[in-house]
Amino acid sequence: MEAWLTIIISLIAVGVLVYMLLKKNDIKMTLISLGVILMYLAILMGKHLKVSVPTGSVWLDPFQDLVDKFTTTLVGPGFIILILGGYNAYMNQINANQVTIQALTKPAKKIKSVYLLVPIVFLMGNLLSLVIPSAANLAIILLATLYPVLRAAGMSRLSAAAVIATSATIVPTPLGSDNVAMAAQLKMPVTEYAFRYHAIVSVPTILAMAVIHYFWQKYQDKKNPENFSYDAELKAQEEDEPKKTADAPKEYKGFTKFIYGILPLLPIILLLLSFLINMITKQNLSLSVQIVTMISFLIAIIVDAFSKKNLQAVLKDTNVFFDGMGSVMSIVALLVAAQVFVEGLTSIGIINLIQNSMKQMTSSGVILPIIMVLFTAVIVLLSGSGVALIFAMIPLIIPLSKAAGITPQALSIPIQLSGNLLRAVSPVAAVILIVAGTTKLSPVQIIKRTWVPMVFGVIMVVIMSLIIF
Repeated sequence: MEAWLTIIISLIAVGVLVYMLLKKNDIKMTLISLGVILMYLAILMGKHLKVSVPTGSVWLDPFQDLVDKFTTTLVGPGFIILILGGYNAYMNQINANQVTIQALTKPAKKIKSVYLLVPIVFLMGNLLSLVIPSAANLAIILLATLYPVLRAAGMSRLSAAAVIATSATIVPTPLGSDNVAMAAQLKMPVTEYAFRYHAIVSVPTILAMAVIHYFWQKYQDKKNPENFSYDAELKAQEEDEPKKTADAPKEYKGFTKFIYGILPLLPIILLLLSFLINMITKQNLSLSVQIVTMISFLIAIIVDAFSKKNLQAVLKDTNVFFDGMGSVMSIVALLVAAQVFVEGLTSIGIINLIQNSMKQMTSSGVILPIIMVLFTAVIVLLSGSGVALIFAMIPLIIPLSKAAGITPQALSIPIQLSGNLLRAVSPVAAVILIVAGTTKLSPVQIIKRTWVPMVFGVIMVVIMSLIIF
């Protein structure tokens, strides 16, 4: 009887969460509220909560658990996310991000082959996602910088829209908030998770998707040719809205431009170097994301001071670093909220029930990752966002993988990567809506061009994860 009660309560909680996701409500307070309610239900069922310091009253222990989650997260993965947010904000302030974007997009302007541009721009967009982690923001930048180039070269609106909408996918960066949170949960350095586990699946998948993109866009253009020329598109845009001129970013020249272009990628370069040094020399050089980000921040200040020769102005700009930390606090809060929700599920006993079921199930090591990917697919396609779902699932990775008798990576990699890939197949995803609005196409038209490369990527990710891990 208790088992059935636990299952019913858990299904109701998950149902409420999914409903709030689909309604695009802010999910943080939903997760926290559900988690606390589940803990109180656990107390009513006669169960005890595990908290760092008992309050002396079981009715106050749920709030102690909430405080514990904030404390451990803020000094762990939360702090990493905060300083990365600050560093990215500072890179925008000194226009270093713009220099990097210009450097990476410039070669595309010299290529005249229309369909050769498809995989090149796709791979270029993936590189740019190291600097611009938001898929929506990256799409806005590419629509402003590369979309005119692609259309002027003769690429159809749908092909150009599809490649831009899918540009932010699954780059194995140790600076990604989901990678930071996942590595913390698995108790390993984020460099090890990103370069040793994530990359071995994501890099081949990205390269394969670039090839699929090429053939799929070419096939679709031949099957459904578009007669809307770029000149006609520009004329229609001029009639719809007056032309806007954006403020040009500060220009740097020569070696200074090169240095500024390196700065946004400097934390990744330092982490990659330390990872390679450890692999080659068998040393134990331990450079955390926090350390390399602070080193990069100091180097950036010195570079900016030498370039501008105005120490007062340079030091004033550094305030943006701390403002940027505040701007990503919502991601940290989401991570805490997810942990509280999972703690609530754990307290009523549903995790133990799932673990016991997995132990008794044959072939659970294959079935579980596929089930979790399918669940992720449904929620991402309906809600347009995989971020909240991925963060909500992170605390479940270790207990579920242990129950199924598989490594945590065999579960974390397919869930994480499929969530990021399928965003470009959802008609309500922000990136799809932005691209559709700019190109005057419908979201459904764009999805018809994105679904084959992205679904192929998900299938490849699942198969590789099952084989490798």
